[in-house]
Amino acid sequence: MNLLRHRRDEPELNLTPLIDVVLLLLIFFMVSTTFIDESRIELQLPQASAEPVAAQRKDPIEVTVTASGEYRVNGQTLINNSPATLSNAVAGVAGTSRDIPITLRADARATHQAVVTAMDVLGRLGFRAISIATVNEQSGGPN
Repeated sequence: MNLLRHRRDEPELNLTPLIDVVLLLLIFFMVSTTFIDESRIELQLPQASAEPVAAQRKDPIEVTVTASGEYRVNGQTLINNSPATLSNAVAGVAGTSRDIPITLRADARATHQAVVTAMDVLGRLGFRAISIATVNEQSGGPN
């Protein structure tokens, strides 16, 4: 009887370096590959002239409140001092455009109510670019 057996060691295959190499190759190919964006739609856009359209000139509308409380729109005295008359006069000058800048010039001796009424009328008409003219004490000229 053969008591001594010859055990044969089976060869071992270490897969760790192989997996590392395969993962490194996979990362390399993923980084170096350019992907084609096939969802793009190719359009041929219409052509226009290269010259820009001349911008519409927007002269500011000037609303003046005198010391006696009278209203003037662009130098034209209104027939009365009612808010409805002021509203109609400003709407007539502005037309449908509400992005025209408005300059409110009020006399320093004008009542506070007359100035607030003018500002309220302009706000209700939809004007947002309202500026109030003032003078600089040092120069005495309008700002």
